[in-house]
Amino acid sequence: MAEKDTGASFVIGFLLGAVVGAAVGFLYAPQPGKETRAMLKEKAETAAEKAKEAAEKAKEVAITAEHRVEEKLGKRKPGA
Repeated sequence: MAEKDTGASFVIGFLLGAVVGAAVGFLYAPQPGKETRAMLKEKAETAAEKAKEAAEKAKEVAITAEHRVEEKLGKRKPGA
């Protein structure tokens, strides 16, 4: 179960790092400010969407793990 928590944390950290790296890259790119801001906005929206998807996946994994633990402890009937 700890491995799944680490996996979700890794994904979130990776996405955050990618967003920060892209933002820094765009800020140093030789483009007009208006284009840079438009690109940053687009990338931020994409990153937010991916982060939301990753959070939903992490939630699903946590719920599945919870159900497995409950089944193993006998608090829940299998398949319920």
